Amino acid sequence: MSTTTETGATYAPAAEALATVLAPGVRPPRPSAWSASVTFGWRAMLKIKHVPEQLFDVTAFPIMMTLMFTYLFGGALAGSPTEYLQFLLPGIMVTSVVMITMYTGVEVNKDIEKGVFDRFRTLPIWRPSVMIGYLLGDMLRYTMASTVILLIGLILGFRPQGGLGGALAGIALLLAFSFAFSWVWTMFGLLLRSEKSVMGVSMLVLFPLTFLSNVYVDPATMPGWLQLFVNLNPITRLVAAVRSLMAGTPDTGELVWVFGAIVVLIAVFGTLTMRLYNRK
Repeated sequence: MSTTTETGATYAPAAEALATVLAPGVRPPRPSAWSASVTFGWRAMLKIKHVPEQLFDVTAFPIMMTLMFTYLFGGALAGSPTEYLQFLLPGIMVTSVVMITMYTGVEVNKDIEKGVFDRFRTLPIWRPSVMIGYLLGDMLRYTMASTVILLIGLILGFRPQGGLGGALAGIALLLAFSFAFSWVWTMFGLLLRSEKSVMGVSMLVLFPLTFLSNVYVDPATMPGWLQLFVNLNPITRLVAAVRSLMAGTPDTGELVWVFGAIVVLIAVFGTLTMRLYNRK
């Protein structure tokens, strides 16, 4: 009898507390689209904080690429590494940043495999905020890679004729394009079954785009059949636009082409990504 009384006394406060929590009240306001996107972007940055090794691709790798190509090909192609660096650095910056856009799709695929997306889909938030959050977090990586390359270039002797304003404008254009281009990999991250598949497909696409371009040499020195591909390559147009901004002579035609590509990438692959996300 005593045991029954004590048990009832023990559970009574707990039941009252539970009733208080479940009592109807004013619901907190639903987060705005921007607030939800920034929250998921902060989540992506916290993942970098807990696994700082992944910053190797935006620090050591760009430095290695800049040093290797400058001193390996500079003397043969331009007479001196310093002269070649004036041509090379905007292209290396574009290559390094565009190459790491694939990690957006890899992270999306990882969260799917872990079941995190199932929880996200149940939240009362703006649906695209999850995907945009990934991209906002990766913008930090793109900015770091661009800054590292610009600083190492300045140390080695790179001097943008457009000054600091031209260099920052070139980086801003690269970040905008990378944000749009990342939607391609979010689509593949949702579409493919494993992160290895995402990386395999991305390498299959990125290597021809970055190496068969105007990053390392003038396309005029290439065979005619290769020039056709190189001139149609979106990376070629992006590199030309970034170079023109850093040189202080903006190429309006190339800039219009890049901005058009940004709009098309977001409209096409952003739409496909959200359709896959809603069906996943």
